[in-house]
Amino acid sequence: MAKKILMVLTSHAELGNTGEKTGFWVEEFAAPYYAFRDAGVEVTLASPNGGQPPIDPTSTLADFQTDATKRYDADSAAQALMANTKVLSEVNSTDFDAVFYPGGHGPLWDLVENTDSIALIESFIKEQKPVAAVCHASAVFLNTKDADGNALVAGKKVTGFTNSEEAAVQLTDIVPFLVEDELIKKGGDYQKTDDWGVLVLEDGLVITGQNPASSELAAKKLLTKLG
Repeated sequence: MAKKILMVLTSHAELGNTGEKTGFWVEEFAAPYYAFRDAGVEVTLASPNGGQPPIDPTSTLADFQTDATKRYDADSAAQALMANTKVLSEVNSTDFDAVFYPGGHGPLWDLVENTDSIALIESFIKEQKPVAAVCHASAVFLNTKDADGNALVAGKKVTGFTNSEEAAVQLTDIVPFLVEDELIKKGGDYQKTDDWGVLVLEDGLVITGQNPASSELAAKKLLTKLG
């Protein structure tokens, strides 16, 4: 039987009060998606509102194109899947072997406090199934608890978009909070490498990647964990 991975994307499109758009970061979806598909995994997509999740327009610029994003741009089947994501409240952890959250700034506004997302992650943990997130999406673990009722990230090695990376993209004063600061506040053993370097940490069932460049390795670590 093929393994089944759920990928959860943001439905949030507004970049704070800037009047600009945000959403999910294409590379952070595309690189893991193809890592999973090429490994024979069955992938299901979901988002809070269902349907087409917003794409961060910055992530489509030439500077941020990779082999994975180019593959996605030419993949009508993947685009059709993306246009019809399932409604998050209607998916169940029992139907999947793991969950993966791509980042982009969007999740900071809708997935961090989304009760369906929180319950879903906690269900995966209770079922001893791995949960993974990359970049800003590491924040989806901030309000989740482990099976004992403690903060999921407390005492765990975790990473996510760094304060210095946020400053580099000049959004420190726009985002609702800084991922690095909040993971530390929740008791996480937050670790980071150089800005835009690759870092993926695995601690128990939790896998986190620092930034877009870390998304493919995060996916591969998840695949290794699934065996």
